[in-house]
Amino acid sequence: MSAVLRRVVVALCVIQFVGILAVPRAQETPADGAGAKTWLGKQHEFEEYLKVAEVVRMQDTVVGVTKPRHAYLAPGGPIGEMAWKALPASGFKGGYRESYKTEIAGYEIDKLLELNMVPPKVERRLNGTIGVAVMWVVNTKSFKDLGGVPSSVPPRYREMWNRQLIRAKMFHNFIGDEDPNLGNWLVDPAWNLILIDHSRAFSTSKDMVHELTRIDRDLWDRMKALTEEQVNTALGPWLDAKQIRAIFERRDVMQRRIDSLVKKNKGEADVFVQ
Repeated sequence: MSAVLRRVVVALCVIQFVGILAVPRAQETPADGAGAKTWLGKQHEFEEYLKVAEVVRMQDTVVGVTKPRHAYLAPGGPIGEMAWKALPASGFKGGYRESYKTEIAGYEIDKLLELNMVPPKVERRLNGTIGVAVMWVVNTKSFKDLGGVPSSVPPRYREMWNRQLIRAKMFHNFIGDEDPNLGNWLVDPAWNLILIDHSRAFSTSKDMVHELTRIDRDLWDRMKALTEEQVNTALGPWLDAKQIRAIFERRDVMQRRIDSLVKKNKGEADVFVQ
């Protein structure tokens, strides 16, 4: 494991179900308001629009090592903005494998698992270059922008919020995301957790990027129910056979660790979140 990844893991391992990381009092937190997950229930419509929407203006961004461009779309459609990443289909940058295809695979497996945390992503060609178009989720802030994991979660959202953190860590382990940094975790005013940037996901490693202490039973049941046929159908256009096989190898590692947790806690009650 690289030094950078170790630092990321240390930063994110502090996210625990039993409490929220304490951060300076001056830290910003989202205010109550409308959720940003406007794509839910309309995934196909949003996907098709991303493929053809007219881009009226583009500007560079300063976030992320892949330097996505911020595209503003013609008014009147279901999406007003998108991120555009002109990444290779497969390649290495800074010692990491970077691919626009794994971006799309991250969205497709989110749908299979009914996770509903990854915004729509599609393959698209812009100005003769192929890459990934990603719905730009407005009215959100990243954990990095907030100075850490949000600490002042209103009591009525706290159970939902903690469960989302558990699910996100499970998801990153499952897809082998080698770059789960705090800039890729977004929160909206309704305290929805949104995950972006999967250009380094779907490694062939069986390493777990997060130490799991609690498990969301519903999500784990859906992970266990996935068959290779289902995954090949959904992710075959975006991943090679080794990457797909690694998903199931990591699932086996997760199962062993969950079994160990249950044994250590002398039962499932303190491990599984219903």
